[in-house]
Amino acid sequence: MHATVANRWLAGDAGVSTDSAAVRLFCFAHAGGGSTAYRPWRHALAPGIDVRSIVLPGREARVRELPYRRVEQLLHPLCEALEPYLDRPYAFFGHSLGSVLAYEVARRFSAGPQGGPGLLIVSGRRGPRLPTSRRGFSTLPDAEFLAGLGVLGGTPPEVLGEEQLLRLLLPTLRADFELNESYRTLPGPRLRCPVAAYMGTDDTEVDRPELLAWGEETTGEFGLRVFPGGHFYLKDEENDVLGAVRQDLERALGCSILGGAAPPAV
Repeated sequence: MHATVANRWLAGDAGVSTDSAAVRLFCFAHAGGGSTAYRPWRHALAPGIDVRSIVLPGREARVRELPYRRVEQLLHPLCEALEPYLDRPYAFFGHSLGSVLAYEVARRFSAGPQGGPGLLIVSGRRGPRLPTSRRGFSTLPDAEFLAGLGVLGGTPPEVLGEEQLLRLLLPTLRADFELNESYRTLPGPRLRCPVAAYMGTDDTEVDRPELLAWGEETTGEFGLRVFPGGHFYLKDEENDVLGAVRQDLERALGCSILGGAAPPAV
């Protein structure tokens, strides 16, 4: 894939130099989310960790591109775009929908000649082989769909209050939830890399047994961390989350990355 095409899939450098980073961390956002969710991470974890946020079609600079509605259609172009950036040890972090995207990309690369990531961190989503008992969003009428987004808390209130902006974003928002709700685990072996699973204590979208199911997806080590907060605990507990990410990367990859405190794994 040509470099300029590949670059569309990754957010900009945000004025941060990470040329000497020991590790590259690819971050996948929740349904309806974009790369801006991880912009503070790029600043906070540099220069030891090169945070690269994934930009899917239909978001941000790619807002005029048609969004994907099936993971199996998205996987090939996404992996092709990331290949040029696998020039150093790397890992994946995904929250909610981003967890299964990160998981399937990790599996694809693990089966390839370059080997897979050193670590997969999943957050706020049940294990990929578990059915959901929660209500679907993608087919709700507009008013109910937008009300549901407000309850989840992942969409800024100022966006929900802008009618013209919502009309522009609604097809992509719906596609994201369809992408999530239609997902079924793709064929392939289990991962070999360590997996760490994160969640908030009050998350209504996943419970502890559902999160623990991620341990079945790897032959490597598995760890669980629980933080105060709901489904979007990442916002309120950012310092602790970043400390945990740094600690888990150091443990998995066997390297020192500018220390930081983290809550204990449980």
